[in-house]
Amino acid sequence: MPPFPALQAISESAVQSHEADEKYGDAMNWDELEFGVIPTDYMYIMKCPNGDNFSQGHLAPYGKIELSPFSGILNYGQGVLEGLKAIRTKDGHVQLFRPEENALRMKMSAERLCMPSPSTHQFLDALKQTVLANKRWVPPEGKGALYIRPLLIGSGPVLGLGPAPEYTFLIFATPVGNYHKRGSTMNLYIENEVRRATPGGTGGVKSITNYSPVFEVVTKARAKGFTDVLFLDAATGKNIEEVSSCNIFFVKDNVILTPRTSGTVLPGVTRKSIIEIARDLNYLVEERDVPLEDVLAADEVFCTGTAVEVTAVASITHQDKRIEYRTGEEIVFHKLRVVLKGIQTGVIEDKMGWTMLID
Repeated sequence: MPPFPALQAISESAVQSHEADEKYGDAMNWDELEFGVIPTDYMYIMKCPNGDNFSQGHLAPYGKIELSPFSGILNYGQGVLEGLKAIRTKDGHVQLFRPEENALRMKMSAERLCMPSPSTHQFLDALKQTVLANKRWVPPEGKGALYIRPLLIGSGPVLGLGPAPEYTFLIFATPVGNYHKRGSTMNLYIENEVRRATPGGTGGVKSITNYSPVFEVVTKARAKGFTDVLFLDAATGKNIEEVSSCNIFFVKDNVILTPRTSGTVLPGVTRKSIIEIARDLNYLVEERDVPLEDVLAADEVFCTGTAVEVTAVASITHQDKRIEYRTGEEIVFHKLRVVLKGIQTGVIEDKMGWTMLID
């Protein structure tokens, strides 16, 4: 039996139309691609009634979905999300990067919100179907990626405080360019009042409720010219945790520091990969509390995430003090980024077994 039997569900006409179109998206200017919503052709839908497992899903034309006004997602924010990319390699193929890690993290996040989740096999099968059906939207090598959004929501109606009686798993996608428009480096602002996550909360899972509470401070920071906001821990206000959209690393004397994932920091897939690459290159990596003093004394800083990839931080501003860091090609950040990007694009042999070839 083939590893993805549900691929039979894709209609022959859909496959033929997209495989025949080797010009990628119609009339797309890939050189000006930004990080935004560009509707593609298909999305994937799978349902789970209360007490059951997820049934066989299917592809559907991309479009609006119907929800009850009483749905758990609308009333109580019962939903989790993931994010990953399909990347076109140097030889024109399309592959995913460590998608099983996203499947496992969605399961962990779903359990925290009392939700069922697709099995790893179902998750990977749905990803492959979605990417194949939208293959013409994967940008040419070096021009961007197809950003894929798996979303799990409480779609059934509920009034009393509790889990929804039905769940919907969706996957949709859009071609994207760089996450940040202002260049290849980031300038961060340390927020002193608002906290992104609290001990015992959901900061360590990808709950949809994690993001909108920081919109206000991020918007204000960007209006002042900063790229993003760096948050402190809620317990002491003395340790760095993460940026609104990504994890963060600090380098001092070739030692790499990053906040530990202790329930308030998201265990990022790119974060995990960079740590493994760094250790493979014989760097010392410390996952621990990172006090402000270490941040101010660092030689270089960089962020990791599916959207931001691996991006150098040029400066961090704390109160009225701006600290600038080394950037360029002769630093630790660049060495790690080259290896990661090389594996993702097929330039470097994937000895880790991290990539999943789609076509």
